[in-house]
Formats: sequence, structure tokens, C-alpha cells
Amino acid sequence: MISKRHLLLNFALFQLAWFACVLGGANGLPAAGLFAVAIAVGVHLYLSAAPATEFRLVLIVGLLGAAWDSFVVSAGLMSYPSGMMIAGVAPYWIIAMWINFAVTLNVSMGWLKARPLLAAVFGALGGPLSYLAGYKLGGVDIPDLWVGLGVQAAGWAAIMPSLTVLAGKVDGVVLSKGQRTASEEAFGVTGNV
Repeated sequence: MISKRHLLLNFALFQLAWFACVLGGANGLPAAGLFAVAIAVGVHLYLSAAPATEFRLVLIVGLLGAAWDSFVVSAGLMSYPSGMMIAGVAPYWIIAMWINFAVTLNVSMGWLKARPLLAAVFGALGGPLSYLAGYKLGGVDIPDLWVGLGVQAAGWAAIMPSLTVLAGKVDGVVLSKGQRTASEEAFGVTGNV
């Protein structure tokens, strides 16, 4: 079972790297986010039972996230003040944020696995709220706020359950059957929702 210490460390490093990415992107220092994400991923892989498997999950989620956010950028729904290397492609610090998010899927977000409806609701609410926070911090420009957030809500309602299913199949943290994650223990979550 994942210890509560591991769970809290995973969540804290995710949050710190998220802020480093957004604030770095907003202030013309996008490489700061890459550094923070590298630390979060390094710690995560060090603590994983099967680091190569978990690294594969991180890469897959990074590619999927790059595709999603590049779609949003190319559609003109969002733009970023820094880190754009190719027109119409998400900036590298946004892709790093997806990689950062991937390290939570089998640890602090592990309680969402096998709960697709709850994952969809969580995604539909949490995804756009994350972009709204980035908007408020100056990390992203959203020309039509409600349309941009609405597209993110719809996208994340599909993305989040897909990612939790993927994490269940590509699990480098490796829980034995019947074990509950520390996040399930902490939140008292049982059964499928």
C-alpha cells in the first residue's frame, strides 16, 4: 500500500511544480517549470516499484496532453505568453504540466481508478478550474473565457476517466489486488462510483 507520507509528498510536489510551471510561464521563465517537474517526476520514479512502467505512463500522458492542448491552442481558444516553440502547438511548460499530472494518477489520484463517473465529474470541474487559476495568474490567455472553459470541461470529462483507466493498466506503483491506496484510506472511499 502507498504510505500516507508518499501520498502527501506526491500531492505537494505536484502542487509546487504546477505553480512553478504557471508562474514561470506567466513571467517569461518557462524553464523554471521544467526544473520543478523534473524533480517531481524523479522523486515519483524513485519511489515507484516499477519505474520503467511508470515512466511509460508519464510519456503517454505527456503525449496525450500535448495533443489536447495543441488542439485548444490551434483552435484559438487559448494562448500562452511564453514557451511556444511551434505555432499551433502547446508550449513546452504546458506539456510538462501534463507530465506532472501523470505522476499523480497512481498515487494521490489513484482513488479515481475504477470510478469512471466520478473521474468524469472530477475532470469536468477540476480541468477548467485549473485553467481558470492559470488565467488568473497570467499563465494563459482565454479570449472567450466561457467558451474556452466550456471546451476544457467537455474535454476533461472524457480525458480524466480515460487517464484513470490507462493508469490502472500501466501501473508502476503496483498495488496488490484488494489493497486500497493511501488516498482511498484518507478520503474513506470504497467501492465503485
